[in-house]
Amino acid sequence: MDTRNILYISYYFPPMGLSGVQRTTKFVKYLPEYGWAPHILTITPESFYAFDGSLIDDFDGRDIQIHRTAAKSKKKSKLRKFPSYFVQKIGRYVLNFIFQPDSKIRWKKAAVKLGERVIEQNDIQAIIATAPPFTDFLIAYELSKKFDIPFIIDYRDSWVDNPFHYYPTPFHKNYSLKLEDTILKYANHIVVITRQEKEKLLKKYKYISHQDISIIPHGFDPEDFHQYSDVKPDRDKFTLTHSGVFQDDRTPKHFLRAVASFIKKNPQARNKIQLRFVGVMRKSHLKLIKKAGLENNVITTGYVPHNEAVKHLMESDVLWLTFNDTHRTPGKLYEYFGARKPILIASPDGIMRKTALESGATIAVEPKDVNSIENAIKTFYELWQSDTLPQANDEFVAKYNRELLTSELSKIIGLSLEI
Repeated sequence: MDTRNILYISYYFPPMGLSGVQRTTKFVKYLPEYGWAPHILTITPESFYAFDGSLIDDFDGRDIQIHRTAAKSKKKSKLRKFPSYFVQKIGRYVLNFIFQPDSKIRWKKAAVKLGERVIEQNDIQAIIATAPPFTDFLIAYELSKKFDIPFIIDYRDSWVDNPFHYYPTPFHKNYSLKLEDTILKYANHIVVITRQEKEKLLKKYKYISHQDISIIPHGFDPEDFHQYSDVKPDRDKFTLTHSGVFQDDRTPKHFLRAVASFIKKNPQARNKIQLRFVGVMRKSHLKLIKKAGLENNVITTGYVPHNEAVKHLMESDVLWLTFNDTHRTPGKLYEYFGARKPILIASPDGIMRKTALESGATIAVEPKDVNSIENAIKTFYELWQSDTLPQANDEFVAKYNRELLTSELSKIIGLSLEI
């Protein structure tokens, strides 16, 4: 098989951690198996909320090259504290007032310059850009126009209509709208994560056809789970695990209240229930654990390398997650599918809830309905006692295998070269 070079633009990339790097990391890992040699255009991270150097190990022995723009400082990468939701909102408002389409626009000049050099030296056949940040799309657009190379855009989140993107004035929103319109008109193909996002773009931009947009969902890497295939939960503990950050307005408050109420009504369960929080936790969330009187039932790991997070999933009886909107697609849900564990999803009715229910091993409740969450815990606890917890069916899980999802991306790249 002849190998062809592609430029993959991704601001967030290992050794940066957290969920924002997973999709790109796994696409890049598997693209060489389909005849593509990725050249990654990214930053040299100076500070971030979590670092995970082990993710780079995914690329060992593969035809992958990483090109990083220079750091402004020669100091070692610094770990940044995860801000409160209030501070996060204020910060976004201020930054979005000053910078468009986002604060990473300051990276664009250096990225374009490095991208030009990579293209000139490596016979790049196609360009892929993933966002957010949407500055990545602008970099791809500029390079594509200059070198007449087809480019594909991958939306990990929506852009203009994203409720978590603040527009201080109508001018700011109209400016982003024009930018998105320009990108969509020029891009050779568009990739989104859900049908909901595809329909939004089709409704908003009438010149886009169904054939212009492909849906490639998040997924899980089976290789991450194979090494833990023999790992089993502690039979003496009923372990419920949440993996990942409580982004934006997400909170464990209602879940903790439900667990406390269940234990109060079932005191014999106090020494059986174990709650694991795997990942970065805000101080306010740690206080909620104490307030619920659950300090002796909770294990908090802080941020751990991704492979260790997978091990925690495999050591669990039930996995849970919560969010209050229908706009985002949390990657942790698809990792949960890979673990083949029962899932408790606390979310509004929407595409993520429907997808979770398709697994055949999920109980879905409203995010703030403490009574329903408690009843779900009770149901799972009784199933655990009788050793009859459900498991996601294999046919459903197979749809989210990252290696197979990368084959879909490979086909899209190939078709973009034929247009």
